[in-house]
Amino acid sequence: MTNLTELGVAAIRDGVAKGDFTAREVAEGFNANVAAAQEALNAFIVATPEKALEAADRVDADRAAGKPLGKLAGVPIGMKDLFATKGVQTTAASHILEGFKPEYESTVSQKLWDAGAGMLGKLNLDQFAMGSSNETSYFGNVISPWRRNDGGNAPLAPGGSSGGSSAAVAGRLAPAATGTDTGGSIRQPAAFTGISGIKPTYGRCSRWGIVAFASSLDQAGPMARDVRDCAIMLEAMAGFDPKDSTSLDLPVPAWEAGLSGDLTGKKVGIPREYRMDGMDAEVAKAWDDGIAWLKDAGAEIVDISLPHTKYALPTYYIIAPAEASSNLARYDGVRYGLRELPEGANLQDMYAATRAAGFGDEVKRRILIGTYVLSAGFYDAYYTQAQKLRTLIARDFSEAFEKVDVILAPTTPTASFALGDKLDDPLAMYLNDVFSVPASLAGLPAMSVPSGLNREGLPLGLQVIGKAFDEQGVLNAGLAIEQRAGFAARPERWW
Repeated sequence: MTNLTELGVAAIRDGVAKGDFTAREVAEGFNANVAAAQEALNAFIVATPEKALEAADRVDADRAAGKPLGKLAGVPIGMKDLFATKGVQTTAASHILEGFKPEYESTVSQKLWDAGAGMLGKLNLDQFAMGSSNETSYFGNVISPWRRNDGGNAPLAPGGSSGGSSAAVAGRLAPAATGTDTGGSIRQPAAFTGISGIKPTYGRCSRWGIVAFASSLDQAGPMARDVRDCAIMLEAMAGFDPKDSTSLDLPVPAWEAGLSGDLTGKKVGIPREYRMDGMDAEVAKAWDDGIAWLKDAGAEIVDISLPHTKYALPTYYIIAPAEASSNLARYDGVRYGLRELPEGANLQDMYAATRAAGFGDEVKRRILIGTYVLSAGFYDAYYTQAQKLRTLIARDFSEAFEKVDVILAPTTPTASFALGDKLDDPLAMYLNDVFSVPASLAGLPAMSVPSGLNREGLPLGLQVIGKAFDEQGVLNAGLAIEQRAGFAARPERWW
């Protein structure tokens, strides 16, 4: 029998349905991989092997009884520890929520369980989803399963904030995982680890039960080994939720059934502003390869301009911290989570002590930035101006999509870097998001697909950005790249 942990979502689902193997056998295989890799990769904050087995046994029983199976029947997945899971610790990788076990289930995770998926555990992330390297977690770094081919063994960043998700999928600890994307936190880690990941249109997936970072930007999405698996996952995750006021009241398309790598008649935009000074030559070559692949798929290539691109990063790093400052005000030691109460302290002292002990440095940095730009005297100078720029960035995309169907760009400016390389330079870390932030500010669907390896043997990703609500177009362009790139590399197991 094929090693079941080498199979992706579609292969597992279909194999379980046909009786080629049982869901329990799949769960046992992945549970073993999670346990074997935990010390080396630190991808999971909490492993839940019993949850994976319980879900698998339900699927096997339903199949034996001839009952219809869900879209993800028999597929065990990793759940980013930003999604509330009933009775299972949910921390957002922060000390301030350590030990918190929700009495409710997030809408997205409930949809996945209803579709037949099982939970392998809660995945590590940057604290409160704030970071690009998964180095800000209270529970320690996640380490990429990839290594450079130069003989060095420097541990590499798996990307962030969904670094646990990307490491788990790339390292064969899970066939798929959930992620969240605020400014690129699905796409950037997917690119760093040679997997696929899609951020859908803002509002496609409910935010109810997801620990909030920046409410006007946060969006859940899937991370998996290929485009088809992402489409399957997204179908299960998406859908209207009356509990979320930003949820889109739209039917969920049959994205998997609609997959096609034939782009005949489609136009692909190439934004000239993304060819930045000092761009890594191998990233530029990967972009050129992607252009050639999409032409081969039948698409027409169109030069476009997104003139406000240069303002996207500063705009994001005003709006996102401002919203974070507001969202994280609820963690005060009063209602739930950590409480630090020094002897003789008053209420104000408790607030200060709890937040000082509970939040990490990056979270504190963003709260301070956000509080500053929202303060009297600076609100109009910073926050109001950033909102105006956000409107202009979204308008750039709207005008571009009058001429083209999708946009192709690099996902990241470089391949993965060594852990610690950028930790002491926040601005260098923030620049990792330079290609991913614009689509987030505009609320557009965007996907990263692996395109090849650089000279050090590390993955590079290409990003497809689509019109609002056109996940199908994004998936199809991603599939065209995937078919022509022929990316089959995987990290050599060293753990």
